[in-house]
Amino acid sequence: MDKENKAENERKKEYLNGYKYAVMAEKAIEEEIEQLRLSKMSPSFIMDSMPRGNGYSDLSSYAAKVDCLMEELRDQMNQRIDLRREIAHKIEDMNDETEKLVLRYRYIHLLTWEDLAVKMDYSWQHIHKIHNKALNNFKL
Repeated sequence: MDKENKAENERKKEYLNGYKYAVMAEKAIEEEIEQLRLSKMSPSFIMDSMPRGNGYSDLSSYAAKVDCLMEELRDQMNQRIDLRREIAHKIEDMNDETEKLVLRYRYIHLLTWEDLAVKMDYSWQHIHKIHNKALNNFKL
């Protein structure tokens, strides 16, 4: 394999690994949204450190800021979902079913090489051969 082809396959692997990182980011964003939702429901600890007045304007300002932050986080999550959808569609657009399965199991289901070989009933070496061929046929 020449250097140019190897570099291109590395870019493809990095792109495909984006699926895993998108899932991880989505989970982190979901946790952050849940924390914000809880703090919005129980803002008393925030209000204790705010200047006193009637309290309503401070609380409504806080709630509006939390809502804005939650909307930004939802937008970030939607970007991750769009990336996952794009990756899955590009895999599905491939012609060879075996190559599709190898990429799907490896990058979407996150199987190890060993588990992938067992699942598809191929040797470890043969899975790598199929994976390499699949990368060559994968379109970025």
